[in-house]
Amino acid sequence: MQPDRSSHGSAGPAQDPPDRTLGAALAAGTLLLDGGLSNQLEAQGCDLSGALWSARLLADAPHQVEAAHTAYVRAGAQVLITAGYQATFEGFERRGTGRARAAELLGGSVELARRAGAGAGRQVWVAASVGPYGAMLADGSEYRGRYGLSVRELERFHRPRVAALAEARPDALALETVPDVDEAEALLRVTEEYGLPVWLSYSVAGDRTRAGQPLAEAFAVAAGHRQVVAVGVNCCDPADADRAVGTAAAVTGKPVVVYPNSGERWDAERRRWAGENTFDAGRVRAWQEAGARLVGGCCRVGPARIRELAGLLAG
Repeated sequence: MQPDRSSHGSAGPAQDPPDRTLGAALAAGTLLLDGGLSNQLEAQGCDLSGALWSARLLADAPHQVEAAHTAYVRAGAQVLITAGYQATFEGFERRGTGRARAAELLGGSVELARRAGAGAGRQVWVAASVGPYGAMLADGSEYRGRYGLSVRELERFHRPRVAALAEARPDALALETVPDVDEAEALLRVTEEYGLPVWLSYSVAGDRTRAGQPLAEAFAVAAGHRQVVAVGVNCCDPADADRAVGTAAAVTGKPVVVYPNSGERWDAERRRWAGENTFDAGRVRAWQEAGARLVGGCCRVGPARIRELAGLLAG
C-alpha cells in the first residue's frame, strides 16, 4: 500500500522514491503504523509474563519478534515499531544480562524490524521504541507518571538506551506512551543529541496526560524541537485519541501520530485486560481531517485491524 496523497485518502497509485526519510514521507501523505506487538506475539504462542515483557524475546526468541513484525508488514503497515519498549539496561541487568549484551539486544531490535520490512517490495520505515521510565518498573507506573524523579534524573536514565538505539540507525525514535510533561522534556533533550527524527506520543486520559497536565501544555513541549516530525497520542482509549488529534495539530503545527489501544483497559494489579473493544478503523477519516499523518493501533489491535486501516487509506 502506498501512502495517500491527500487528507482524505489516496489520489491513485504513486511510486515512493527509495530511502525517502520519514519526515519527507509525512509531508506527502499519511503513513500506516503497525499494531500491538505484544498481542501478536501472544497470538504466536509466546509467553510474555515476565518483567521484560516482549523485550525478553529479543534474547530468547528473536525469530518470534521478526515474525510478528512480518505479520504487520503483510497487513500493510509502512512503519514498524521495534520491540524495545520495555528493554532497558536496568531491566536486562536484573535478568543477569550485562551491558554489552544488552546494547546488542537493543540494536538487534532495530535489525529484526529491518529484516521483516526488507521483503515487502516497498519502503518500510523502522521506529525504535523508547518507552517511559515507568515501563521498566513493570508495575503500571507508565499510566500514572510523576515518578518522583527530576527532569535531569530522567535524562540520565534514558540517555544510555537512546545512545544504543541511535547507533543502530533506525529511521526514527518513537518516544511513546509518555505519561507526563517532565518525561517528555527529558526525552526531547536527550534525543536532540543524536540527530534522528523522533515522534513524541503521550498516553492520555480524557483531555489530559496520565499525570494530569492539560494536553495543550503537553503538546507545546514539542513545538520548538526540530527533530520532532510528529506529535500525538498512543496506548489510550480510541475516544480520547479522537479528541487529542486536533489539539496536537493546533498547538504544534506538526503532523500528528495517533495509535490508540483497542478500548480495553490494562488492569496492572491483576495483569490482564478488561472492558470492551471499541477500536473502529473508520475513525481514520476523522483523524486525517484533524491532522493525523501517522496512524495505527497499540495494545490489542492486531493485523486484521491494520489491514482494515490499509484498505481505508488506499480507497
